[in-house]
Amino acid sequence: MALNIQDKKAIISDVIALTKRSCSIVIADYRGITVDKMTHLRKAGRESGVYMRIVRNTLMRRIVEGTSFECLKDSFIGPTLVAFSVEHPGSAARLFKNFMKVNAKFQVKAAVFEDEFIPGEHIDRLATLPTHKEAIAHLIAVIQEASAGKLVRTIAALRDEKKAA
Repeated sequence: MALNIQDKKAIISDVIALTKRSCSIVIADYRGITVDKMTHLRKAGRESGVYMRIVRNTLMRRIVEGTSFECLKDSFIGPTLVAFSVEHPGSAARLFKNFMKVNAKFQVKAAVFEDEFIPGEHIDRLATLPTHKEAIAHLIAVIQEASAGKLVRTIAALRDEKKAA
């Protein structure tokens, strides 16, 4: 179906707003995926803070031009599903990775995070990033471990000091 210029402008402005809010973008080829499965994927995306759009490749090339996502420009070929991670950079990558496990025809083409192009084969790099809560928990564990280590060293130094006296 042909889009008139007003429709194209509306799509471009919506997607530009999404692009500005996004930490990362992941694109995938959705050929061979049924509408029912796509509906489930979109629902899971909404629940995890991932916005998905199917936008014409020519429009997406214009949208990413001059942004940190410009390196995706050459990847917009064929049917392309674009996922924008707004809350956490790994959300869309994790969502697509899990969806690929049960849908062999679904293929991740590429992703971008912090101006770095990530090919589809290496999507695990982005999908395995810890969430904000996981990173905080890890930091707290490291601090607690360091504090416990310092306490042990202090007690050992006191013991050694008493033995020497």
